[in-house]
Amino acid sequence: MNDMVLQELEGGLLTITMNRPERKNALNPEMVAGLVEAARRAADDPEVRAVLFKGAGGSFCVGGDVKSMAAGRAPLPFEVKMANLRRGMEVSRILHQMPKPVVAQLDGAAAGAGLSMALSCDLRIASESCKITTAFAKVGFSGDYGGTYFLTQLLGSARARELYLMSPVLTAKEAHAIGMVTKVVPDAEIETAAHELALSLAQGPSIALGFIKRNINNAEHLPLEDCFDGEAIHHTRCSDTEDHKEAAKAFVEKRKPSFKGA
Repeated sequence: MNDMVLQELEGGLLTITMNRPERKNALNPEMVAGLVEAARRAADDPEVRAVLFKGAGGSFCVGGDVKSMAAGRAPLPFEVKMANLRRGMEVSRILHQMPKPVVAQLDGAAAGAGLSMALSCDLRIASESCKITTAFAKVGFSGDYGGTYFLTQLLGSARARELYLMSPVLTAKEAHAIGMVTKVVPDAEIETAAHELALSLAQGPSIALGFIKRNINNAEHLPLEDCFDGEAIHHTRCSDTEDHKEAAKAFVEKRKPSFKGA
């Protein structure tokens, strides 16, 4: 297993940890390959019901390893560079599209491609001291890992233009105020808060949560009638699940349901 990307599965929750703390989890080719592998495992493994995506050493991810980029390596042909980048960007696509909820734990910094990956997740919980920025314009790049797509979908094109063209560094509270971040907690509570949120999703009605995520993804690009059809199909399928039956029984018995993801 790639030691730059750690994976731990417990109670249906897969924790994926970027593990280059000495470089604030800056992306290099080995880490990117490990992230794509971990994302595919999360999507395909039936034991995985939710994902917690985080960085080691008190920082999420500062994006690409700019120091490595500036080291003067032999240039690659355009087609090779583009293919390599496109393969790495699969991590954002998989996390966004897979029918399982994904929580990003943002502490330290979330910048560049690191922020793009965080935006591909369903929920983002940040520590108070976390700094958040698109960063690309400051290093002469236009953006990657889906950041322009996710930010435009999340906040609209006007705000996305501001955050990409001007590249301000936002505090966690500023990011929360405009809707980039789901919740902000004190630094000392980020580990516990992010884990508890992700675990609660892993213990939820997995089939229904997957269909909820699909419905919302559909709304990003499908017309209303198609979205209605999707909701009707998914709602009907949920009605036959054991989790729905358990929830209905728990409601009648005035107790908390115990979901099994079936």
